[in-house]
Amino acid sequence: MPSRLVSGIRHIGHRVIEGVWRLGVASRFFILVLLKSGTSLRRFNLVIRELYFTGVLSLIIIVVSGLFVGMVLGLQGYETLQKYGSESAVGTLVALSLVRELGPVVAALLFASRAGSAITAEIGLMKATEQLTAMGMMAVDPIARVVAPRFWSGVISMPFLAAIFSVMGVFGGYLVTVVFIGVDEGSYWSQMQSAVDFRFDIMNGFIKSCYFGVAVTAIAVFEGYDAPPTAEGVSGATTRTVVTSSLVILGLDFILTAFMFRGVS
Repeated sequence: MPSRLVSGIRHIGHRVIEGVWRLGVASRFFILVLLKSGTSLRRFNLVIRELYFTGVLSLIIIVVSGLFVGMVLGLQGYETLQKYGSESAVGTLVALSLVRELGPVVAALLFASRAGSAITAEIGLMKATEQLTAMGMMAVDPIARVVAPRFWSGVISMPFLAAIFSVMGVFGGYLVTVVFIGVDEGSYWSQMQSAVDFRFDIMNGFIKSCYFGVAVTAIAVFEGYDAPPTAEGVSGATTRTVVTSSLVILGLDFILTAFMFRGVS
């Protein structure tokens, strides 16, 4: 029994040390990407090409998901508010839920699942097929040429995707509550306009989506670049990207929300 206990403690310690070591490597890699981003930003066509891959191709899932989330919020909000005779405030509920929390968080989770995993798989496969090594032999820096453009494309596209998600959600709530159920259209829009504050609601949601964009894309490019050059290694790196990104998004959301609420008070 004592030997099994010691073995368990040793295993936990090993995992903790490995996690700290990996966090240090990831931090050093992130700083390296920032230092070598000058080339990508000077040749901005590289970033624009990746913007299509990470941003434009993610639009369908963002638009459809935002629409359905807004419709569900409208239904649930109307069902709850009508018990208190406040069904006219359903627009406020839908808008605040989306711009403060659901828009940035759900859009980031979808972005991590669709674009983050694809970035990891692409860079991992380039490593497995020795394309990154070939670039190095031709004096082309793979971090400046491959990693940095993908990183900045994710950082740029994430706030726009979150905004589109929120807009589609508000439209979905309008469809369900105003068009189908019959809530007064003027009340839906006027109460929303008076309740949603640009600085504390919309800007805080925008700031959250920027943090999520940096976190998700940094994890995606690191996992791809650090993936073992095998099919199994790339598969594992893709899974780690989705899982780690999801946990980081939720943790960051709690921390940012705590700071933002403290700022309001």
